[in-house]
Amino acid sequence: MDNDNPQRSTHRNIMDQEQLLKCIGQVHTHANSLLSCSPSSLPILPSPSALSNAISSLPAHLPEDGHTLPRTVEHLLSSIAPALSASSLSPNYYGLVTGGVTPAARVADELVSLYDQNVALHVPEESVSSVVEDRALKWLMELLDLEPGQWPGRTFTTVATGSNVLGMACGREYVLSERFKGVSIGELGILEACARAGVERFQVLTTRGHSSLFKAASVVGLGRGSVIDVGKEDDGLAFDMDMLGGFLKGRGAASIVVVSCGEINTGRFATYSNEEMSRLRTLCDDHGAWLHVDGAFGIFSRLLANDPEFERVANGTLGVQIADSITGDCHKLLNVPYDCGFFFCRHPGITQQVFQNPNAAYLNTSKGSTSAIPSNLNVSLENSRRQRGLPVYATLMAYGREGYRDLVKRVVRFARMVAEYVDSHEDLELLPERRPGSKPHIEDVYMIVLFRAKDVGLNEILIKKINDSNRMYVTGTVWQGKPASRIAVSNWQADPQRDLEVVKTTFGQLLAP
Repeated sequence: MDNDNPQRSTHRNIMDQEQLLKCIGQVHTHANSLLSCSPSSLPILPSPSALSNAISSLPAHLPEDGHTLPRTVEHLLSSIAPALSASSLSPNYYGLVTGGVTPAARVADELVSLYDQNVALHVPEESVSSVVEDRALKWLMELLDLEPGQWPGRTFTTVATGSNVLGMACGREYVLSERFKGVSIGELGILEACARAGVERFQVLTTRGHSSLFKAASVVGLGRGSVIDVGKEDDGLAFDMDMLGGFLKGRGAASIVVVSCGEINTGRFATYSNEEMSRLRTLCDDHGAWLHVDGAFGIFSRLLANDPEFERVANGTLGVQIADSITGDCHKLLNVPYDCGFFFCRHPGITQQVFQNPNAAYLNTSKGSTSAIPSNLNVSLENSRRQRGLPVYATLMAYGREGYRDLVKRVVRFARMVAEYVDSHEDLELLPERRPGSKPHIEDVYMIVLFRAKDVGLNEILIKKINDSNRMYVTGTVWQGKPASRIAVSNWQADPQRDLEVVKTTFGQLLAP
């Protein structure tokens, strides 16, 4: 009789425990096969036929009765999986800034899906999930040599882009409440709050800001046009302090100052000393501005402090501890799965003003608790989210400070070896350009190598030729109006000697006469 009742049949199908375990086993067998391969032997991109087959296998319309779990898993493994890239699996994927996934983080992420915790609420009497996340955030601060007690407004986010949205939202709130006590954009809205505070415009003052900064400014209502570059004429990434001061003094302006810790094309930094950061701090304090650090991947150079070999790049994050907020990506150099960013703020009252959930008694979990751990839903965007912090907790526990210091050192050493190879190659030009007769500043190289082919025609197709080799992968950009290529190193599997041979072999074949 059940076969005549589609609803009962579907329910029984979903609840079939033996079927579920068998399918999970198939997925694990696939994972074991993939992970047992030599990383360098994995094709980085799927073949054109695999992509074509995957696209043609996608049903045009929603199935009416469902295809059952076994058939769906077979479809995922035979059609979809072969058409996925090996970006984070391969140590030779140098596109964007893409980290891998450490073994500890990968295992922990399995538990995240298995238990499917919602960590937006802090209810320690029901689950340890939010306590683990807070411990992971504190460990992350310790890794970055930041004092946890100074950053009570802390949370994991989707990515550094989302963290920049939080930074802009908090900065927007702060600069108005500082100017006119009691004025809150969170309560009044941006138009009414600005009118009461006498603010005519917002300005986000930065140097070579990342595109996500423009997006964040748009999302929080400041507008992409509010982002103003105040870089020096002869060094666009460094702050022109006089120009910055002039903008901060502007009548009717409310300001957020953003420091780029790791510019996306070169990997270089906006500041290189405590003195520069202190001057930014003083200017912000004098004019009621918010100081935000966009540290997506650059913030991890703090692991290289007190090592003469890496002194230059370590100096790029000196003084960031005096900012009002800091953002970063865990799925880059920390090498945890997508998606995971973080946001640190030293003003808990501001995060509460912006992100609180009022008039929602069912979200009040205090029950008289004096816990120092706030519910995430009151310090971030999401009222519900997965336990992003568990892979962070696991990987930091497994490898510790020294494990990550070794990882960052390997990444930087390899990037510098690539930079030296590019600079010595007669057909390639290392960027940024140096003055005629001067030596390249290899010590400036952090984890990104920017370059182009000297031959204009070859330069136009260089990226395609590199990626078509399927031995390594790079992404392109534009530098001073001309096409350029980027090698961004951030995978935990980086092996300087082995991977340099991959680079040399690839270029040797592509640039052979």
